[in-house]
Amino acid sequence: MPVSVPTIRIGINPISWSNDDLPALGGETPLSTALSEGKAIGYEGFELNGKFPKDAKGVGDVLRPYDLALVSGWYSSRLARRSVAEEIEAIASHVQLLAENGASVLVYGEVADSIQGQRVPLVERPRFHTDEAWREYADKLTELARFTLSHGVRLAYHHHMGAYIESPQDIDRLMAMTGSEVGLLFDSGHCYMGGGEPLEVLSRHIDRVCHVHFKDVRNPVVQLARNNLWSFPDCIINGTFTVPGDGDIDFSALLNVLLQADYTGWLVVEAEQDPAVAPSYVYAKKGYDTLRQLLADAR
Repeated sequence: MPVSVPTIRIGINPISWSNDDLPALGGETPLSTALSEGKAIGYEGFELNGKFPKDAKGVGDVLRPYDLALVSGWYSSRLARRSVAEEIEAIASHVQLLAENGASVLVYGEVADSIQGQRVPLVERPRFHTDEAWREYADKLTELARFTLSHGVRLAYHHHMGAYIESPQDIDRLMAMTGSEVGLLFDSGHCYMGGGEPLEVLSRHIDRVCHVHFKDVRNPVVQLARNNLWSFPDCIINGTFTVPGDGDIDFSALLNVLLQADYTGWLVVEAEQDPAVAPSYVYAKKGYDTLRQLLADAR
């Protein structure tokens, strides 16, 4: 009998066309180009970037002509430096924008003290140095996640290079110390670059995974990045990351873990690259075709 495959949709982040952290990379490309090309390739939805309108109606109006869903959208949080009340006030409009456009997860990025957009070696990223600091942050995060969930949007925590939660040990500790309201955004590329084995990390935290970024890596470039103490922008410019099917991560094994757990969310193709070197349409299509074939094979 054929295997029943849960409903999984393939989306993409506009970063393949233009980069918010490094505006010089694809900054001249209009959002309409990304949306039209993504739709032509077969993607069902997009995450937000800086070129989208900032209001709920505007986002819907932009996506509707292309019959594309809103997958989610990055939120830059400073909870590590702010109170829960301050963060709720800051995040509320973003939660509303997502909910009104049918997105059920929020891509949560902790940017307090982050060096992800700076030419600073990744080894100098921020860290919580005491048990008390970890506990305070985890408790605040759980409370914030309860707020977003009460509005129909689950907080999906994005472990990220250059930020407080980067390594597999960081992920383990955060998941152990936060409530189940806090979901995990599993990013294969950031996991690998952060020193983790993606299959092990995904398997260990599958019960908390509510959103997935499938990003590939070029392992020889990862080694250069580590040996030469690159910053995150250095990693982007020099081709550390790429789309699924173009690097060294086994996405078939990762997909099997998701399918066995009946994951029913989005698979988002995301790869921070220079579109002048990695043409947007070509690489976006490669990522889509790779995941579509893997899903077909799973049936």
